[in-house]
Amino acid sequence: MASSSPSALLVSYGINSTKRSPCCFHEMFPKRMPNFKLGCFYSSTGRIVASVEEFTEENTLISRRTMLRLISAATAFGMSTAKTNGAGLPEEQKPRICDEACEKELENVPVVTTETGLQYKDIQVGVGPTPPIGFQVAANYVAMVPNGQIFDSSLEKGLPYIFRVGSGQVIKGLDEGILSMKIGGKRRLFIPGPLAFPKGLSSAPGRPRVAPNSPVVFDVSLEYIPGLEVDE
Repeated sequence: MASSSPSALLVSYGINSTKRSPCCFHEMFPKRMPNFKLGCFYSSTGRIVASVEEFTEENTLISRRTMLRLISAATAFGMSTAKTNGAGLPEEQKPRICDEACEKELENVPVVTTETGLQYKDIQVGVGPTPPIGFQVAANYVAMVPNGQIFDSSLEKGLPYIFRVGSGQVIKGLDEGILSMKIGGKRRLFIPGPLAFPKGLSSAPGRPRVAPNSPVVFDVSLEYIPGLEVDE
């Protein structure tokens, strides 16, 4: 399967069409994109392209929220149509949040243990607010069994994972671990069995099995919280 970038999924469709279709979001949804002007044109290959001409300051927040929704839709579509980054690579070559140098530094970082039994080490402390319960967050993650073998990763999919934190959309240990992080923060979560996968996960090519109620390790990076700004 041919790979396709998130931008291609978000701003182009109708390739090689002889009849002009609306090529930009302000044409498809004019009432939802006030003061957001895009210039549309066709390239020599017939591919529809969008270019930004004007982006007003008061629409920064609404546009970010809109883009996150579009990224979320593209994630679902892209996972079935695009070749993932790092898929099929040997374990040592797969993309990680914490590289070899980071692993050495992490040895000297103290472990924090919460009342639920979750443990974590901060790889990098972020800035700004922590996400309120129920807010959407965009986070990258690398999920591993205790021996370090990866069984899931947003880095291999090429897009951050977007979900409502504290709402039960992810396993309990991940929810709890992200709730106390700040934007830009990176953390290693040592998630005990009761806060992980009650039913476990089946093995797959290149992915180890996760036994029911077994501990797992998540490296997470909190990329963005739509609706909350970071002071410059």
